Amino acid sequence: MPKIASKAKRLRIYIGESDRWKRRPLYNAIVEKAKELDLAGATVFRGLMGYGANSRIHTASIVDLSSDLPILVEIVDSEEYINKLMPYLDEMLQEGLVIIDDIEVIKYGKTTPKRNVKTPVSDL
Repeated sequence: MPKIASKAKRLRIYIGESDRWKRRPLYNAIVEKAKELDLAGATVFRGLMGYGANSRIHTASIVDLSSDLPILVEIVDSEEYINKLMPYLDEMLQEGLVIIDDIEVIKYGKTTPKRNVKTPVSDL
């Protein structure tokens, strides 16, 4: 199976499950905007337990029945494409944490690019 290695950026957005943007879940709005901007892909993770700036622990235990569990939205793409999303995040996020770091991507499978861009990560 062929593989492609390239440099990329990883965008991680830490928010709460109850966070909203225009009356819908914020994580949903972020993923839809990423797709609209043709980013390579996005994944939403729902945490079992966590706490943030307000130091209140959110947990999925039966006793607590929290409806505000931690949510992590993760997107991997080129710096160019990550930067396209940032102005929208500035508008959407009222509270949360955003991390952008440099990563190395190794992609297995088909080598056909999905975009007509000269960015190596666009092969994601």
